[in-house]
Amino acid sequence: MAKNGRRQRPRKSVGTLLSDQEFKRALGYANAAIELLKRSGIAPYPQFYELFYTYATGVNPSLNQRINALLRDGTATLDIAETLYNEFLRSHDASARISSVSERMSARIGAVHAAINSVMSTAEGYSGSLRTASSDLGGDVSAELLRDLVARLLEETMRMQQANGELEDKLTASQEDMAELQRDLDEVRRESMLDPLTKIFNRKYFDEGLIGAIEDAREFETPLCLLLVDIDHFKRFNDTWGHQTGDQVLRLVAMTLKSNVKGRDIVARYGGEEFAAILPRTDLAGAVTVAENIRKAVQAKELLKRSTNETLGRITASLGVALLLPEDNAASLIERADRCLYAAKNAGRNRVIGEDQIKSGDIVAA
Repeated sequence: MAKNGRRQRPRKSVGTLLSDQEFKRALGYANAAIELLKRSGIAPYPQFYELFYTYATGVNPSLNQRINALLRDGTATLDIAETLYNEFLRSHDASARISSVSERMSARIGAVHAAINSVMSTAEGYSGSLRTASSDLGGDVSAELLRDLVARLLEETMRMQQANGELEDKLTASQEDMAELQRDLDEVRRESMLDPLTKIFNRKYFDEGLIGAIEDAREFETPLCLLLVDIDHFKRFNDTWGHQTGDQVLRLVAMTLKSNVKGRDIVARYGGEEFAAILPRTDLAGAVTVAENIRKAVQAKELLKRSTNETLGRITASLGVALLLPEDNAASLIERADRCLYAAKNAGRNRVIGEDQIKSGDIVAA
């Protein structure tokens, strides 16, 4: 049991549970990655498959620019692919930071142990000096002997104070390093949950958060809705104005999503130009209202190119909303929200479709 009395249940991942639409998209990316590997003559080792799969999804514009140049020039090689993988996909920053702090902590702990041993040795010598002094004071003591005794005890006391001071300094430094370690670990954990481009939660956090939200909704018998968002014609916009402008659009939509939800809601980048919002304690009507507010807020923002003050137009988004049902798991809830999203796109885009509209026959999902 947790301190607040709620049961702590293991969090599972829904990363391997795909809707039909997700499966088709993932299969398309996989086929494209294999074809690119064949064309480049690069062996389909896992890391290179991951590299070209990521390229096929288009989620990392910087990586795509580099690979596009290589494909145009016909200079893609195994060594270059290895370099790109290490630069863009291999995760070593977090482990390097943790390793660095751990090394500092190990050195600091070693210094504390050495200081403790030194203090213990000094304390034993001081204790021996006190015993000797006590014995000497048992008989007749001349003034000269008393002065020597006091001087020796004073010297031993100062040595003991110095050793205690050094130990205190070592302990203080260790506390500071522990605090720094905690800050670094918290930062690494926080960064591992965020999408690096938009600074909202990533897909991994979404997967875990949806499982937890479903469990909580069932435990407390409260409604839960899932909202999926797709930027309309994003590829065309990206191709027209460039990836840097496309990145700004993704950040804009992410910021708009985040500013239109409540504190307990979870907003995440779902993949590419798709986003998701988990809305606990929200019924379908309320979730549709949130989605409509998001749609209007996205459409209301006119994009300008700062360097030329050129108007780039307005971005629109299509949204699908589904309500958790008693028989749902994470995959089925995602699939129904995805179906609503595609119904919104097939109905003309820049609109919100809740699953009640599909059930009533007002909208037909493709």
